Amino acid sequence: MAKRINISQLRSKFRQLENKRRQAVNKYNQAVRQYNQNVKRAAADTNRAINKYNQEVRAHNTRVRQNRARINAALSRFQSQQVTRYPAYRSSTQTLHESYTRLEARSKYEATDSVDSIFALSERENANSLETTSALLDNEYQGAGDESEDDLASTKIADELRKVEEDLHNRWLGALFSLNPRNPDAARHFCTSAREIFTRVLDTSAPDQQVRVAIPNCDLTPQGTPTRRSKIHFMLGRRSVENDALEEFVENDISNIVELFRVFNDGTHGSSGTFTLPQLFSIKRRVEDGILFLCSLSEA
Repeated sequence: MAKRINISQLRSKFRQLENKRRQAVNKYNQAVRQYNQNVKRAAADTNRAINKYNQEVRAHNTRVRQNRARINAALSRFQSQQVTRYPAYRSSTQTLHESYTRLEARSKYEATDSVDSIFALSERENANSLETTSALLDNEYQGAGDESEDDLASTKIADELRKVEEDLHNRWLGALFSLNPRNPDAARHFCTSAREIFTRVLDTSAPDQQVRVAIPNCDLTPQGTPTRRSKIHFMLGRRSVENDALEEFVENDISNIVELFRVFNDGTHGSSGTFTLPQLFSIKRRVEDGILFLCSLSEA
């Protein structure tokens, strides 16, 4: 026999069913709202990522245009100068530019974050080389026109040098301190210290024994130690970069700076037989950015 219920119980059952229906509807609506929120959040995240990527692309394209314009202007000025001074240094600058051209062509087909970041610095190195060479060949070179002797002692690479070796920062400050137009021995002091910094960065970032272990058949110097090119290969390998065009560029970049040291040590020009303040600034920028470039390769 069916169970009898009264009106009050029936109403209670209806209320229970209604509450369950409302709970189910609320749960469904909550799930829909949560889903819509997740979709909106995902869409917003995607749009932010797209905007960030587009900003980076625009920034990259702007940088490429600016660097290309700077290199073209520097190259045009370099090639237009009809002078016979510093033939070895001018040849080194031309060699560096040619290796940059090969690196530029190669980088189009090997676009990775590591290669892109190094290539951006290589653009600056090439432009600096061309501009510095032109500055030293031009007795009337004026530079930016707002440099002072006090600015020669300032530096932007302190942190990078400390990452390699604490003492390198002090050595670089000493080199800059000696780089004064009134210091008759500026060239020797500056070049000796700067050359030592390049050597220390290479030796600290690519110790001989580690290079031998990583590259058993590496090229050796007459003294039996790994060559500079072998150390460069080792440093790039730590960044998972295998690019012989980049190795060549780095090697030629250092060689160009070494030739600059020879010019600075041996060259005497201008009415007073010394380098002008704008030319000293150009030398400083070339060497300082060159050190920064080499330090960037040491970051594994």
